[in-house]
Amino acid sequence: MDFKLNEEQREFRALLRQFVDREVVPVAREWEQSGRYPTEIVKGMADMGLFGITVPEEYGGLDLDPVSFALVFEEIARGWMGIAGILGSHSLACRLIAMHGTEEQKQKYLPELATGVRRTGIGLTEPDAGTDLQGIRTTARLDGDHYVVNGSKMWITNARYADPLPVLVKTDPSASPAHKGMSVLLIEADTPGYEVTKDIPKLGYKGTESCEISLQDVRVHRDQLVGGVEGKGMQQVLSALEWGRVNIAARSVGIAQRAHDEALAYAQQRKAFGRPISDFQAIQLKLGQLGTQVQAARLMAYWAADAVRQGRADGPTGMAKIFCSEVALEAAIDSMKVHGGYGYSTEFEVERLYRDAMLMSIGEGTNDILRMVVAKSLISGETVVG
Repeated sequence: MDFKLNEEQREFRALLRQFVDREVVPVAREWEQSGRYPTEIVKGMADMGLFGITVPEEYGGLDLDPVSFALVFEEIARGWMGIAGILGSHSLACRLIAMHGTEEQKQKYLPELATGVRRTGIGLTEPDAGTDLQGIRTTARLDGDHYVVNGSKMWITNARYADPLPVLVKTDPSASPAHKGMSVLLIEADTPGYEVTKDIPKLGYKGTESCEISLQDVRVHRDQLVGGVEGKGMQQVLSALEWGRVNIAARSVGIAQRAHDEALAYAQQRKAFGRPISDFQAIQLKLGQLGTQVQAARLMAYWAADAVRQGRADGPTGMAKIFCSEVALEAAIDSMKVHGGYGYSTEFEVERLYRDAMLMSIGEGTNDILRMVVAKSLISGETVVG
């Protein structure tokens, strides 16, 4: 058994780490607190080709293996989780188009999405439908050669930059089960009736916007139907979300790693009773637990990423997303405890890590729902423990 990254992956991680330490870490806290959009960091990611990590090479992308994909999100989230969000939703949508789009759709969008000239996200969640995607109310009625789309979407990352935005709709609202009547449309930003109505204020996950979108009589040509066939939208979205759960697991590892780094450094420099607090058993117990949990989460994330490569993803990616997201929150809390009162101050990094970690158990399916997904995978025999 070999738990090491291969040489290419190690070199890639080193390049990512250098970029994050140079371009992200020094500005993250200040920019997050001021609400400044990270334009320069986005440009740097584009220059590195990171907007093409899920785009096939024939369309100008990097087409990373799933473990290298995980490394991107681990390293960027270590610097600033919100930045990882900009790349995450984009990469998920690119993956969806690459896997399920028509050749014309791939040729039209993927080359510019790979370079960051175009950016995108994914329009799934609605005011009354989050985890239960079959409960969406946005409809698309065919009228000649165009679909007429009506509805709204919530919590859409990259909404103000997405062009096109893949939007999950009901092309047959009467279908039973509901997923058989669901499709994905690629809606361009300048389409009349498509409007980003507001940015949603958030506890954390700053640096990228999360928006509400209104769709009122939006006419979308039938050529924009992903794959060209109605009724495949749910399957298309779920297959892309397998990579999304690896993304969240890896982001969680990045948060946990940063929490560990901050706690360890602080414990070695902070003194009490004339000694570094790292000399005290109470602090050592926390550091020992922190380091162990972070490394366990990392191995779980890479294992799940490799399972995606092998095509056996549902159970492993669900397990990894659950475990890693909960480790991220626990690591952030323990790091705050090591910092004592300073952990509660916005002058230190750890309070941001805590706010960002909270989202990880919610995004890409809540942990409770994913526990059910994992259980079904175990019951069916698709996933085997041991």
